Amino acid sequence: MDIIGMIIRSLGSGMDSLLDYIVNHTITCLIPALFIAGAIAAFVKKDAILKYFGPSVKRYISYPLAAVSGTVLAVCSCTILPLFAGIYKKGSGIGPATAFLYSGPAINVLAIAYTASALGYDIGAARAIIAVLMSMVIGFLMSVIYRKHDRALMEEAKKNPMLEMASEKSERPKWVPLAFFLSLLGILIFGASSFSNVMEFASSIGLDISSPWMIKFPIVYALTIGIGLMSIYYFKKDEITDWGMETWDLTKKIVPILVAGAFVVGVIAYFVPPETFRPALGNEGILANLLASVIGALLYMPTLLEVPIIGTTFGYSDGVMGSGPALALLLAGPAVSLPSMIVLTKIMGLKKTMTYILLVVIFSSLAGFIYGNLIV
Repeated sequence: MDIIGMIIRSLGSGMDSLLDYIVNHTITCLIPALFIAGAIAAFVKKDAILKYFGPSVKRYISYPLAAVSGTVLAVCSCTILPLFAGIYKKGSGIGPATAFLYSGPAINVLAIAYTASALGYDIGAARAIIAVLMSMVIGFLMSVIYRKHDRALMEEAKKNPMLEMASEKSERPKWVPLAFFLSLLGILIFGASSFSNVMEFASSIGLDISSPWMIKFPIVYALTIGIGLMSIYYFKKDEITDWGMETWDLTKKIVPILVAGAFVVGVIAYFVPPETFRPALGNEGILANLLASVIGALLYMPTLLEVPIIGTTFGYSDGVMGSGPALALLLAGPAVSLPSMIVLTKIMGLKKTMTYILLVVIFSSLAGFIYGNLIV
């Protein structure tokens, strides 16, 4: 009977964890983020971005572009590999290619938004900013260490120059795409925000606002109407269909994993309380950050699943895990994993793969240490 009771209680813990993430994070955060990711995938031409990754392209162009191109994708460390392989084999410089390889899982819009909503806006912002910087630094160091690789590509490019791709002209006014994406981002920000500070201010001046939705709803409603009008008057039917299909495709790939993962994390948390990790990861020391980076580099965590793992299993939400180790794991975990290491070895060789992994672990540890001791 004790075993049956333990199983029932563990399943109850899993359900509690699942409901918590659905109610507090998924409805107001994940759904808008899925629509944003779907819009990016449908409307942003990936080929127009990837053509700037060549070894002869100026670094101030290729590296920032590769670093932020992760927002186009919502992928994990293994899903990014086919894209990286295609870029790498088609002649991309090793620097921009590895910057893209790191940024793809690390800074996609879903992961950043979900991190901010579930773990806090401070660590969400730190993850976004540091991941962008790390991707460029790691890419630059890879290009310096393996400069012979880029030289060989440049010599080959001189013999077989690639034709420039013609860019498609859009009939839409230039302000429409910007307004469209800003409106989607506004829905995500206002929908996921608790507005606690606004409510406190309203209370201090005598306004009775019992729910944040009294502030959220008019803003979200207005932005939604704006998106609807732009979709009707400035986008073709096929484009809207593509947007819906991309959003649905992302939903099918991500939501089932997130639901199952959140439930499993709750079950694991019942058997392995977060306090278990306090001695190793409950401080801001360099060893704690290094351990978190190594754990993240070895574990396979599908995109977004790293958030409930860090929040619940490792106990960050309960104050058990230090802020630095949590950030270190967030920076290393989505970027590499044991399965991806094996595949990367086949794509670019053991030496380059080990160098890349070592750089990810080192800079994740340093970033966590600095964040935990100097920023928080």
